[in-house]
Amino acid sequence: MDRNFARSLTLVLKSEGGWSDNPADPGGATMKGVTLVNFRRYVKADATKADLKKISDDQVATVYRRFYWDSVAGAELPDGVDYAVFDFAVNSGPGRAAKYLQAACGPTIVQDGRIGPATLAKVRAKPPAVLIDTICDARLKFLERLPTWPTFGKGWGRRIVAVRIQAMLMAAPASQPEQSAPIQPAPDAPPGSPPPPSATPARNPFWAALFAFLKAIFGRK
Repeated sequence: MDRNFARSLTLVLKSEGGWSDNPADPGGATMKGVTLVNFRRYVKADATKADLKKISDDQVATVYRRFYWDSVAGAELPDGVDYAVFDFAVNSGPGRAAKYLQAACGPTIVQDGRIGPATLAKVRAKPPAVLIDTICDARLKFLERLPTWPTFGKGWGRRIVAVRIQAMLMAAPASQPEQSAPIQPAPDAPPGSPPPPSATPARNPFWAALFAFLKAIFGRK
């Protein structure tokens, strides 16, 4: 949803950090995750690395919205799915993120990297939590195959864990107070009969799934 762009961008920037010009990074020089190539494309055609270092917050938002958010139809995706796909796009390219979203929708969707009406219809037909899990799992497997995994793998792995948790929280509907059913008087029981079992409060399935996921991640040896 478009209302999630600002929140999603804030989360992405926590992972992207500040200035980086690591020779092992195929993206080259970046500031707050914005590459020099994209800065020249969307902000200043003849920009230098010194210009990139001074990029403003508004310029950062412009690049992220136009090159990543709009490219993966972030405004049209469900809560949580939008952030998971957006962060994937920033980390590995909008085309790849879009194809992985299409793959998560099932074999009937062509993985062409263009998110149109057919893809969006399939996205809306699936539970957001299922899509988020599928995308994050596939994203991690893709990154593990890269030759740069030994250099950046630990950071990428932590990032995907954080994205999965935040996306799940965004996808969770606001909890509504449950109304208890009216208590019906129990029929008279014969003397010596055991008392009726007390009602057990229902567990919230989202939190149960989240705790199970955290246990699986942090309980690994």
